[in-house]
Amino acid sequence: MSDPHETIRWGHHALELEIALGEHGAPRLTRLGAPGDKGAAPRPGAPLPLVEVTTADLGRHWSGRHLVNTVLGGRLRHRAHRATRDGDWHVLAVELHDPESGLTAEAVYRSPDGLPVLRAEVVLRNEGPRTLHLESVASLVAGCLTGADPAALDDADLLWAENEWFAECRWHRQPLRVSSPERSGRFHTTSGRSTRVVAGQGVWSSCGHLPMGGLTDRESGRTWLWQIEHNGGGWRWECGVRDDTAYAALYGPDDADHGWRHPLEPGAEFRTVPVALAYGAEGGPDAAFAALTAYRRATRRPHTDHHRLPVVFNDYMNCLMGDPTTAKLLPLVDAAAEAGAECFVIDAGWYADEDENWWETVGAWEPSASRFPGPDGIHEVLDRIRSHGMVPGLWLEPEAVGVAGPVAAALPEEAFFRRDGHRVEEGGGRYHLDLRHPAARAHLDGVVDRLVGEWGVGYLKLDHNTDPGSGTSAHPGEAPAAGLLGHNRAQLDWLDGILDRHPDLVVENCASGGMRMDHALLSRVQLQSTSDQQDLLRYAPIAAAAPTAVTPEQGAVWAYPLPEDSPDEVALTMANALLGRVHLSGRLTELAPRARDLVHEAVAVYKSIRADLPQALPAWPLGLPAWEDPWIALALRTPTTTYVTVWRRHGTDAVRELDLPHLLGAEVRAEVLYPAAGRATTAWHPDTAALALTLPAAPSAVLLRLTEEPSEGS
Repeated sequence: MSDPHETIRWGHHALELEIALGEHGAPRLTRLGAPGDKGAAPRPGAPLPLVEVTTADLGRHWSGRHLVNTVLGGRLRHRAHRATRDGDWHVLAVELHDPESGLTAEAVYRSPDGLPVLRAEVVLRNEGPRTLHLESVASLVAGCLTGADPAALDDADLLWAENEWFAECRWHRQPLRVSSPERSGRFHTTSGRSTRVVAGQGVWSSCGHLPMGGLTDRESGRTWLWQIEHNGGGWRWECGVRDDTAYAALYGPDDADHGWRHPLEPGAEFRTVPVALAYGAEGGPDAAFAALTAYRRATRRPHTDHHRLPVVFNDYMNCLMGDPTTAKLLPLVDAAAEAGAECFVIDAGWYADEDENWWETVGAWEPSASRFPGPDGIHEVLDRIRSHGMVPGLWLEPEAVGVAGPVAAALPEEAFFRRDGHRVEEGGGRYHLDLRHPAARAHLDGVVDRLVGEWGVGYLKLDHNTDPGSGTSAHPGEAPAAGLLGHNRAQLDWLDGILDRHPDLVVENCASGGMRMDHALLSRVQLQSTSDQQDLLRYAPIAAAAPTAVTPEQGAVWAYPLPEDSPDEVALTMANALLGRVHLSGRLTELAPRARDLVHEAVAVYKSIRADLPQALPAWPLGLPAWEDPWIALALRTPTTTYVTVWRRHGTDAVRELDLPHLLGAEVRAEVLYPAAGRATTAWHPDTAALALTLPAAPSAVLLRLTEEPSEGS
């Protein structure tokens, strides 16, 4: 047993934390920040325990919307801790124990060397004689985010991102005091009932909100950003005020929001979903997003696609829209190859006969004979794709099964989501597979192994377009949210399995666009569909904000010019994708020569810069984009080069100044990379690190490259 007066100090040169063990109380996180950062001074009175747990019979000391300040959390005492190294990672495990219930909680913190990011999860073990009925477990409780200065609360702003089909990644900022008002006057109070809560439900992890949030200081720029690394909607974060300091608590599913309950039997163990907390000491949200981007790269499955960044053509958006046939595809294959595409994906509908609805016939994943009527069927198209040196790809919606299809009858009842003994039907004729069941997994493994191993498909777009609700209670006595958590974890294991068997396969994650934009999936798959948005002007703020949720080299953005688009509109829709992953589409065969040239030029420019994107860090020279902003800007920074895409969507102001503080005092050369024939002009002001950009037309967009010129005498 360690000295109860001991303070645990742990970390590295980019991030440190202090945990006060206390003589009589529960261990508490009292400091978290960069070494020497005065804004993260220790908070001796930080009120919240290191781990927060509620059970059916043990709730909170103080009721409210919050799930912190729990009875069990306050009873847990330090039993042991150990600091180790795991390659480039620093690891701290703190073991806590409650003798009365027998509950043991191990809080595990990990941080990559040199990055100000903390990854956390909690492992609960029941060492007592009776079952503990869990209702909430926090993966991380940080009760000291504004340090020792209570006045910092008045300068703190909450950050959160609303996320909707066709309208993804919409970040908002609001004073913390709006949701956690100052209540003290003549009488001082430290514990309110209010807190800001953001939660996700169902199988879509990012439907409604990204599983992310943040807290930033208006004066100093100190920023915390967090993400919940969970691939289902069973997640929650809360951020509020306790004892004159801001706190954040991050959760997977819980009873209050999702009806989650988990019986922890004697000798059993439960592990929470992992979460991450990134820190920027100054510079506002940009610095914290840069740290989170580097962390995401450090925690994902290695794959060559992250460095090659091939251009993908997909036949769906503003193109075939789920109606592919051999006759329609072959000219598109030729046009995509001519434009420079390196992968061609046949999207929805390839498995449904022309007199069938592609929505209702999912599940078997066999090619349609009527859509591909020749002797070679769909292989005629796949072979044409390969003849151009492109990788063939196909669309799948693996978890969905049409109610009238053969798979619905072939698999056992237990292979599907069920509640109250009935299969869950959703979305107008679809069942949902439960990937915990071996028959469901064997079915999907057989599909993937056939398409990839036998057909030679090298790219799979995995979509998911229906939400079957609260989850599945397929097991006796199981809460649906607990079944959903089990399915979500089985889904990750299934993805790991197919990529282990097919290491060169490229997998795209899609769910009605960006409805499953979470790091649990993005740490496995190679690309993320950022939206289904079809309007080029509406896509601009989504494309610009996408690097808040996904690394640039994984963020797939549609570039889908239409024959009726003006040259400026063609250039804008292509520019949307140039600092992400180009997903070319649209009716290329119908474009006028000028428009076709702009498409080919954009693809060539992308190929000339894409080697820089996997190392680049994002910034927003005009701030995080709002949905109706007339001007929007996204920058990607490398050690030697800064790329900036700027959009002018509407309005009469033809000039904007871009704030680029990392180039303060430098002599900078600004080049217009795309479109080469555009009318954009620039003027650089080194003393203020401002680039004045003129875009005469609205709407229009431009891609710039900024490089530092060597100083005289160097």
